[in-house]
Amino acid sequence: MSSFQIIVGSMLGGTEYVAEACEETLVALGHQVNVHLEPKFSDINLKNQTLLVCTSTHGAGDYPDNIEPFIQDLDKSDQDLSSNSFLVIGVGDSNYDTFCAAAKNTSNLLKSKGCRESVSLKTLDMSQDIDPEDLAQQWLIENKDHL
Repeated sequence: MSSFQIIVGSMLGGTEYVAEACEETLVALGHQVNVHLEPKFSDINLKNQTLLVCTSTHGAGDYPDNIEPFIQDLDKSDQDLSSNSFLVIGVGDSNYDTFCAAAKNTSNLLKSKGCRESVSLKTLDMSQDIDPEDLAQQWLIENKDHL
């Protein structure tokens, strides 16, 4: 099975619950998983890893404070990430015009670095979704053949 690095971007903690639910599901599917609540690009072994980024959007489409340094370092990096695949889960509120902007921007950034998107971006709308953790787990199970 695959080895996953879960990168978490969260301001208020809700996205951490989504990431932990994803970790639980991925482990149950037989994958190795590391969760990074304070991700540092230089500290994460990316060689042949699958990245799962779970992030909310803060302010006017900004990244949460805890993931901002990771994103900046990723953006500046010239590391070849073509051996990596990725998935992104965005947590947000569709009442805002910046709904899941950080997740969308992360997906685009990873693609620009050569990563392969194994499953299209999943957005979770906190204004409508009753149980985002369950929805994230269902999404992973539905896409288990692409992980």
